Amino acid sequence: MTLFAELVRSGPISRWALAAGIAVGIALAFLLLKLSVLRRLRVRAERTSNIADDLLVGTLERTTVFSGVIGALYAGWLVLNPPEDAARIADAVALLVLVVQLAIWGNRFVSLWTGLSIKRRFRDDAASATTLVVVGFFAKVVVWVIALLLVLENLGVDVTALVAGLGIGGIAVALALQNVLADLFGSVAIAVDRPFALGDFIVVGDLMGTVEHIGMKTTRLRSLSGEQLVFANNDLLKSRIRNYNRMSERRVVTSVGVRYETPPAQLEAIPGIVEEIVRGQEDVRFERVHFREFRDSALLFEIVYHVLQPGYAEYMDAQQAINLAIVKRFAAEKIGFAYPTQTVHIHHA
Repeated sequence: MTLFAELVRSGPISRWALAAGIAVGIALAFLLLKLSVLRRLRVRAERTSNIADDLLVGTLERTTVFSGVIGALYAGWLVLNPPEDAARIADAVALLVLVVQLAIWGNRFVSLWTGLSIKRRFRDDAASATTLVVVGFFAKVVVWVIALLLVLENLGVDVTALVAGLGIGGIAVALALQNVLADLFGSVAIAVDRPFALGDFIVVGDLMGTVEHIGMKTTRLRSLSGEQLVFANNDLLKSRIRNYNRMSERRVVTSVGVRYETPPAQLEAIPGIVEEIVRGQEDVRFERVHFREFRDSALLFEIVYHVLQPGYAEYMDAQQAINLAIVKRFAAEKIGFAYPTQTVHIHHA
């Protein structure tokens, strides 16, 4: 009540009316400027491909009405020439709101920048896009930590002593959260070392899928059957990962079996026939074909070639074309494929 009485005695009614008019005027001007300026900037950003326009509009859109109202009230408050204690409280509140608004702007700017950069780089450099996800997270942490330290310093807290105390307490926290921290540093290792990136098809043990999210604690894959697979980052890095998107070509090892009744001349001709078929395919490099071994019901030929396109669909297309060509050519040459057979000898006593 004493502080309120001092405020009342600090100026006549006309000064209070002037302060209220200034506050209301600034608040209305703030709202009008926010709507009109943002509308114009948004139209301009849609007409250009410049990323700076999108960043500016997206950041300013996070200007809160609360910040504008507090700023207007603070401007009107200064007209009253308030007592020292009240002025100190008002200054602290105004600075707190300003720091929070700056932090909101900074957080939004980082989110927009990482999002737009990932969208532009994803097709050409998915690994770089993965790095940006982690960089964006730590940038947001830095923004809010700086804001927190500024607020605490404004409230009279000894920031130096606080940081020193947190350093000691941080050891205990790190021990309690070592699994979480291990996953956090695992995300940093993924971003720096880039064993895989968003969109890569990887195999981890007996699980496989396309990488669709790399977070601070987990990495998520979309499996071929549709379900989502979630891996802790630390556990994922301890596993053996096969990344099929890093393949430059696919080496195919397959075999074909013919019947034991096949004449020797036809057996000698089979390697040349298969080689001719393989060399006749586009984006396929022939390596070898050999009569490998005698199986129970077949004479087995091993065929090795390379599909020069790493995609799985291209690999299957090439294999299908080669298999169909072998079937047609063997039929023309009257070479029979083997199938499981048994010969039963009956002995008459």
